[in-house]
Amino acid sequence: MAGKNVHAVNDLNFDEEVLKSDLPVLVDFTATWCGPCRQVAPIVDQIADEYEGKLKVTKLDIDDAPGTAQKYGIRGVPTLYIFKGGEVVGQQVGAVPKTMIQQLVERAL
Repeated sequence: MAGKNVHAVNDLNFDEEVLKSDLPVLVDFTATWCGPCRQVAPIVDQIADEYEGKLKVTKLDIDDAPGTAQKYGIRGVPTLYIFKGGEVVGQQVGAVPKTMIQQLVERAL
């Protein structure tokens, strides 16, 4: 379950929610069956709260949105992408500490 500042995205709303966003967007490519994704989820929720107003945070379930996952070459989850101005400006693969996610975010702001 995502936090209150985390938006669910899918193949239908990805362009509008992510690519056309005025704010940089963190996309958490995830899956319900993924153990490491469950480890990262609370960290992503914290990032969403801490950067509210400066960063949009989204989650995309690769099983529910296979087209978008394929388009961006997602081969493993969790994978975090940062989009700015509709372009990928950073990425992190795997379950990593909060500090690494914060560094990824800070570089995009």
